[in-house]
Amino acid sequence: MKLVETVVLNQPVIETSRFILRPLRPSDAGMIAHYTSDRRVAEGTRAIPHPLPPGASENFVARALSADRVEDVWAIDGSAHRLDEVLGVVSLTRMDSDQSELGFWIGAGFWNTGFATEAVEALVAANPHKARTLFAEAFQDNPGSARVLTNSGFVYLGDAESWSVARNARVPTWTYLRKMI
Repeated sequence: MKLVETVVLNQPVIETSRFILRPLRPSDAGMIAHYTSDRRVAEGTRAIPHPLPPGASENFVARALSADRVEDVWAIDGSAHRLDEVLGVVSLTRMDSDQSELGFWIGAGFWNTGFATEAVEALVAANPHKARTLFAEAFQDNPGSARVLTNSGFVYLGDAESWSVARNARVPTWTYLRKMI
């Protein structure tokens, strides 16, 4: 794995064998809207609404590019390997000191390809926030996301629930932890 620092965002580009994780760019908004307008993708997340309102993906990209952001978002970009330019996204949100929360989604056409696990493992290995602890969660009706986390070294911490905008409801979750140092 090779890290390349981007000066503008102070967010590294992380290379894997099948794609790179790179900071979002404004041109990603269309593909993000395409994938997240799928109810199955939206319902697998806490924050993506369904139906996706006009301008939502552009606003998401703008927040990810903001200098005062608390969440770093990477596009999973397979274009160098004859794959789509955006396969999904992976993110880290700063929490308390030395702690971050990991999140991810993959376009439905790329489910069960190992892309999510590869992206999460690469981000964990790079640890760009220099976190001591990473947290993540998966909705209990999404065992595929739970497998991504456990395959990437996260351990089950307990049950909880989170609000899902797309579902307009609280959804039972499994919470995971990964100690980094």
